[in-house]
Amino acid sequence: MFALNFNKITMPIFYGKVALVEFLNSVKSTDSTIGFVPTMGALHQGHLSLMQQSLAENQHTVVSIFVNPTQFNNPEDLEKYPRTLEEDTKKIASLDPSIIVYAPSVDDIYEGNVVSQNFDYDGLENQMEGKFRPGHFNGVGTIVKRLFEIVKPTNAYFGEKDFQQLQIVKKMVSKNHLDVKIIGCPIFREANGLAMSSRNERLTTQERDKASIIYKTLLEAKEQFKTLSCEEVKQWVKSVFDPNTMFDLEYFEIADEETLIPCSTILKDKNYRAFIAVFVNNIRLIDTISLK
Repeated sequence: MFALNFNKITMPIFYGKVALVEFLNSVKSTDSTIGFVPTMGALHQGHLSLMQQSLAENQHTVVSIFVNPTQFNNPEDLEKYPRTLEEDTKKIASLDPSIIVYAPSVDDIYEGNVVSQNFDYDGLENQMEGKFRPGHFNGVGTIVKRLFEIVKPTNAYFGEKDFQQLQIVKKMVSKNHLDVKIIGCPIFREANGLAMSSRNERLTTQERDKASIIYKTLLEAKEQFKTLSCEEVKQWVKSVFDPNTMFDLEYFEIADEETLIPCSTILKDKNYRAFIAVFVNNIRLIDTISLK
């Protein structure tokens, strides 16, 4: 354990799972709950909002900071992913110094065997992100399962921006009979509507401003969904991005929230959600909106 001291306030930080587990065993009681927020660092207000919810609902809160190599199918993306541990820990301490931070090394997590476990998510993994990022969700399942086994949380908090990931984690927990409740939290947005993401830091000021078109398009697509077919809405979104040289639309999809199967015919008993992925000069941004 290493304790950071900010203005005489000590916050516990652990770099190894053995010490973390020993500490958690020493502080938790039979009726106390542990909230867990897994992150890859480069923290922003969206991450902090997850921590705030955990703090409000649990006696103890653990935050992990770990850039997981097995969920990157693009080595360049992994290399460029921001690593800002010192800044991250200061943000966490300013929120609440009682938060327990776990910032492991790759070896502490994978013990020299950096490979993904294979998961069956009943087809959830084959849609949208799964089509464009082969192996991504096996990597997600592997790291989340390992972190759950280490931390043993009562509740775990995930942002709805990565809605497909949220559904994947719920399915993994159900199929592996893990004793943890998965809680989805609302998307935190910048003033112009852009969904908060660690990747936003790589955008120029102009790109960040222009990227507001992503959320504006989702809002308009939600309105159009009231009167148009799924295919007509998809074609309209394509027409928005096609002439815009700053953006490259990877996909826009309307899908059933539960199964993530793309919409062909709109059924009244289904809840639908729009999903989008856009490149801004090789920086990949995703967003989503409920179409209820």
